Amino acid sequence: MSDHYERVKIELQQMKEVENEAAADEEQLSPATASSIPADVSFTARRDLSRSSVNGRSRSKSRSKSRSKADGHERQVNGKQLADPTAQKSDSSQGQSRVSNEPNLHIKGTARLLKSKTAANGHVESCLRHTDGKCEHHGKEDGRKAVKKRRGVTVDTSKAKTSLEALKMSIRQLKWKEFPMGRRTACDIYWHGVSFHDNENIVSGQVNKFPGMIEMLRKINLSRAVRTMHELFPEEYNFYPRSWILPEEYQLFSTQIRLLKDNDSTLKPTFIVKPDSGSQGDGIYLIRDPADLRVISGAQIKQAVVQDYIQKPLLIDKLKFDIRLYVLVRSLEPLEIYIAKEGLSRFCTEPYQEPSQKNLSHVFMHLTNYSLNVHSGNFVHSDSCSTGSKRTFSSILYRLASKGVDIKKVWSDIIALVIKTVIALVPELKVYYQADIPPGKPGPTCFQILGFDILLTKNLKPILLEVNANPSMRIEHEQEVSPGVFEYVPSPVDEEVKVGVIRDTLRLMDPAQRKQHAT
Repeated sequence: MSDHYERVKIELQQMKEVENEAAADEEQLSPATASSIPADVSFTARRDLSRSSVNGRSRSKSRSKSRSKADGHERQVNGKQLADPTAQKSDSSQGQSRVSNEPNLHIKGTARLLKSKTAANGHVESCLRHTDGKCEHHGKEDGRKAVKKRRGVTVDTSKAKTSLEALKMSIRQLKWKEFPMGRRTACDIYWHGVSFHDNENIVSGQVNKFPGMIEMLRKINLSRAVRTMHELFPEEYNFYPRSWILPEEYQLFSTQIRLLKDNDSTLKPTFIVKPDSGSQGDGIYLIRDPADLRVISGAQIKQAVVQDYIQKPLLIDKLKFDIRLYVLVRSLEPLEIYIAKEGLSRFCTEPYQEPSQKNLSHVFMHLTNYSLNVHSGNFVHSDSCSTGSKRTFSSILYRLASKGVDIKKVWSDIIALVIKTVIALVPELKVYYQADIPPGKPGPTCFQILGFDILLTKNLKPILLEVNANPSMRIEHEQEVSPGVFEYVPSPVDEEVKVGVIRDTLRLMDPAQRKQHAT
């Protein structure tokens, strides 16, 4: 096993120990209530996989430890004081653990939703930045006066494309400087709409795309990466459906399904076929037998991934839905991940029934993609965050909490899924990164917002559906104003979630804050 996977093994063990200790502490706390889930947007669940020693002595120092204070409202992890969801407010951290220069994947934090200080604009300011053991709240630290006014951060938005409107709103809220046509001199941040290579002439600053991220998140490459980790750590990587890569594994797929049916003739499995480079639900379909696979010119099967279809999803209002969560990869070395507290829930528009030969083609029943369901006559555009065919994820959590669901456990499992998925991608991403920006060569640093699509099963287990390198950041939707005539109108749900995600991402990438964070 390579050094990378040995380090992953150590970290997965540490994650499990932290979760077990947290679960033991949880018994001393009051049960979760709906009020413990903020509806605001913020990157609050931070995973900083930084450097520390792999040897046993240093490992014992760096291992994440969680304990409950006497009042049951605060927790410490790695010597850092983090707010518990049951607390009324967050306090400053109490110090930091030592790190050595040897590489290791070191997870800071617990797999739980953290609560932060509420800002005047109704969103939440992240309090997970730590400098010399202090917690910074958007320029304020423990009630002290804000630092002196400095020059505005500059953002090149000339390549932003469909995320432009949400980006402009975020920049205005931060009172930063936008350059919509680019700038002769360097900007602090360059916002690209598609890939790292949207602008080939950047030698400094920060770009919101990693080289190779699009390639790594194609369905075949993602499946291969997660499969590799599943072979090494089967108990940890059990959140991704069993998958076969087509056309190369067609014979294997056919043989395994035939044997499965021969052993139990009552089994009627269903599979979902996803084109490798497809997006927005294009080309996805369901089958009951390998012989049902569609072919293109001649007898060639198109490059795709075929997966077990999750037949018993969690339903709300008798409808299937999925969750779009936004995850910020702030850096690869050290690996640093932030998870947005708020996301979107996208609903099907036809009441769900388990797959049968009669309903396999009912896309509005089985596929949660917004781009498909928006064309259904049953699609409901709503200005409310808790009704309609697109809702905030927090509204779903409120509803589940009201029915007695342990939403802390749901969040914990989702966060673990996100961390493990990103870890699976890191080795190849580093190869792409170093190919475009070799060590010692002038170039920008990178960060990226990813869109994780997650399905909850009937027993509340999160299942990874896919990861999007370019999640839609549109804050308007298409509406038919007269027969055959469409126009874009504002979408309050999208605006609430996406503007907050972009704004808080920019905040975390503020060059001055990053410089302080690194010292």
